[in-house]
Amino acid sequence: MNNTKKNHFGKTLVGISLSLSVAFSGSMLLTPQSAHAATVSSSSVANNVISTGKHFLGVRYQFGASSGRTDAFDCSSFTQYVFKQNGISIPRSSRQQAGVGTAVSKSQLQAGDLIFSDTNRDGTINHVGIYMGNGQILHTYRVGIGVTISNFAGSTWDRTFVTARRVIAGGGQAVAVPAPQPAPQHSYKPAKPASKHSSQPKRVSSNRSSEGGNQQGEH
Repeated sequence: MNNTKKNHFGKTLVGISLSLSVAFSGSMLLTPQSAHAATVSSSSVANNVISTGKHFLGVRYQFGASSGRTDAFDCSSFTQYVFKQNGISIPRSSRQQAGVGTAVSKSQLQAGDLIFSDTNRDGTINHVGIYMGNGQILHTYRVGIGVTISNFAGSTWDRTFVTARRVIAGGGQAVAVPAPQPAPQHSYKPAKPASKHSSQPKRVSSNRSSEGGNQQGEH
């Protein structure tokens, strides 16, 4: 009788051990599979974004082109439209877009990341493009060029690089995008009358040229 109880107890322990072993092995197998699925999903969305953008190659550049317009784009209306067609909403201007998603270093760029530059070198982001991988960006700039594919390494956009943002999450979902904040309100203060002895104001030219082709400020 005692031997029977011992055998039964021993079999129970073996069964529990085997169950724990199988469960542990299963969890070990699921982890890399899940990571792989997330990578594939993210890559798929990025490929779709780039494919959508390439559909507009050659479409003309127009500074300040309105959102949703497809017969002309500026750099940020282009990125906004292309991402929106793939279920990802981002703000309208390049400066606003530079504040969403997750920051990415230049060395960690992946296809689908947004690249931001200050081509006027005045401390203000004024250009955005979509990184395609293999050192290329899909973007639009300058009247006469429009939507095009450019080499990034060594270019003006590389030399004036400010930041890159990832708005496609690991699972292929959009990174949370905050609503753009309203511009601060400023109280009106009347100008003081000019003194009889004041000198004439100096004329300053506001036209600034760059390889990036943004001669009208931010786009």
